[in-house]
Amino acid sequence: MRIAIIGAGPAGATLAALLAGEGADVVLFDDGRRPELLVGESLVPALVPTLQRLGVEQEVAEIGRLKPGVSFVWSPTFRFSFTFARFAPAVPPYTYNVPRPEFDEVLLARARAAGAHRVMARARVQPSGAAGGAELRLADETVAAASTLGGRQPDLIVDATGRVRLAGRALGIDAWVGPRNDVAHFAHYENCPWEEVPGQLVLHRLEAGWSWCIPLRDRLSVGIVIGRDDMARLGTTPAERLTRVIDTDPYLSKIAGPGRRVTSVATYTNYQLVSRRGLGPGWVSAGDAFGHVDPMLSPGLFLGMHSAELIAEALGPFLRRRATPSAVALASALERYGRIQTSELAAWVDLVAYLYDGRLAAMIRAGRDWIEAGTPSRFKTAAQHHIERQVALRASGMRTSSRYCAGLMRLLGSRGLRGIAPETLAIR
Repeated sequence: MRIAIIGAGPAGATLAALLAGEGADVVLFDDGRRPELLVGESLVPALVPTLQRLGVEQEVAEIGRLKPGVSFVWSPTFRFSFTFARFAPAVPPYTYNVPRPEFDEVLLARARAAGAHRVMARARVQPSGAAGGAELRLADETVAAASTLGGRQPDLIVDATGRVRLAGRALGIDAWVGPRNDVAHFAHYENCPWEEVPGQLVLHRLEAGWSWCIPLRDRLSVGIVIGRDDMARLGTTPAERLTRVIDTDPYLSKIAGPGRRVTSVATYTNYQLVSRRGLGPGWVSAGDAFGHVDPMLSPGLFLGMHSAELIAEALGPFLRRRATPSAVALASALERYGRIQTSELAAWVDLVAYLYDGRLAAMIRAGRDWIEAGTPSRFKTAAQHHIERQVALRASGMRTSSRYCAGLMRLLGSRGLRGIAPETLAIR
């Protein structure tokens, strides 16, 4: 089976490695563009089994920083933290923070080692116009750039172009856009004092918006995510805005204020965007090209690399039989992947909403107030542990779409807040 993957980021490279390892003839189009900084430097624990399956965990450990958990700093007097080891074995007890350029190169090298053919070219696609066959085709010059295609169209085109959404745009497929209108600026800093747990991801609520601090091996990634209107009032350039927030926020100024910025300031927008359709005859979208949620809780790389695993699983029976299915048969085989990916994206959107509207913080605070009030009780402690475990299972990626976890959070978010108003803990 001839498969063309457009985009050599984590989703594309992971899929290329898995499919080539199963014997597919994989062409991986790489336009060679590598920004200095990319969002997605902190991995969720659910990615650890994927790294092990690819055989790259040791390399990732060498370039990355062990991440033991997450801390949410919601105010000077209220914070809550999780260590993944507390919920093991249901959750892997650790994960990693990674410098994205090096991480992406590890995955790309794995794809090439598995036998994927890398083509340094910017691929173009267009509607095929053929009734009853593939909806999408590679442009003639793109086919010509990949000698291993032998001048023929691939049996399947995989769009792994991220937010570009190459296939969706070519076919005029609309996308759902989330309710927030945020802008993110971030950069790397050196020589920052760090009093938190080594490697711990810290999410911090700002007066408007929120920030992240991600410890890497020798640097600290510091980012702010703020509504477009509020961000515009902070300055005219990304560097001015980021610097002003660091200088004026007591928590960030203590950490990043003494540090030295050693990169340019990167900017990202439009975090919530999900395609109305992510596959069709002869093509399928992977990772951000299907949909991306938000940097809050770091789901992006997991959704991208896990989508690659699901696509590889759907194509596995054809590859093992050395079969060359029709475009329609491939689309039918990938329907389950489409349903799962849509469900996962919706579950992450739902979970992130709990943080933005204050319900998650209110739930945690209400539970801890309940434990501290009155006589200590094993039942209270066990109940709170169970609740926090369900939250951890969702936020770790292990059971994000679990109906039980989601249902419990809905129940507690509506009836278990014990008088705490979520809006007082919301992110503006």
